[in-house]
Amino acid sequence: MADIRSLPVTADLVDYVVDHGSWPVDDVLADLRAETEALGPVARMQIGPDQGQLLTLLTRLADARLAVEVGTFTGYSSLCIARGLAEGGRLICCDVNEEWTALARRAWARAGLDDRIDLRIAPAVETLAALPEHTAVDLAFIDADKPGYLDYWNAEALRAFNDAVAADDRVEVAILPAFDGLTIARKR
Repeated sequence: MADIRSLPVTADLVDYVVDHGSWPVDDVLADLRAETEALGPVARMQIGPDQGQLLTLLTRLADARLAVEVGTFTGYSSLCIARGLAEGGRLICCDVNEEWTALARRAWARAGLDDRIDLRIAPAVETLAALPEHTAVDLAFIDADKPGYLDYWNAEALRAFNDAVAADDRVEVAILPAFDGLTIARKR
């Protein structure tokens, strides 16, 4: 018996969802998606436009002034987060790949957002550890190195990450079985 709460996620459904969202896919996002797809199988790491709209909305809901992204890849998600930042907000992007993030840098400049985005090419754990001690991060999007999630959360695999988040009384949490899994946590 099929789960009656679920719809089959088809290309038509994704198109419908995106077409009815507040942030349509503009030329910058469409061109970036095409450039990323030209990279071949690795392009599957890019988030979809529906996820991008969700990131923009979550960033706005959080009224984020400082956001962190772990795993920038070619920059689709960072564009969406940067577009949702509060006035004067900034996004710190953590990645280790100069080749892929070169595509991101071009897209950020084309979108007029490069002044809001600070790309740091280094392991994310090092970048995060180097932030000043009481830095208030309003939104964090962690989409890289799945086994390293626990390191990003506090200083192995997703089950251990989700167990740790669920047991952490500093946050409220909801896990959605959407995309490739989505854990949303809000600082209490």
